[in-house]
Amino acid sequence: MPAFPERITASHEVMLGKPVIRGTRITVELLLRKLSQGATTADLLLMYPQLATEDVQAALAYATALLADEEIIKLAA
Repeated sequence: MPAFPERITASHEVMLGKPVIRGTRITVELLLRKLSQGATTADLLLMYPQLATEDVQAALAYATALLADEEIIKLAA
């Protein structure tokens, strides 16, 4: 079972429905952006003390699950 269902939530009432770490307004997108810019999990935990290592891992698992189901359809030009 993926690690994210108990840690990631989405509700139109919080951040316009973007996936966030449960109980926060920290979006999965923000965490992924920071990681792509070179931040480490330790950096994220310092920047956002309400996070746990498992939250960062859940954000990565969430993104991985979305991409695993991505289907590319080539259209004729």
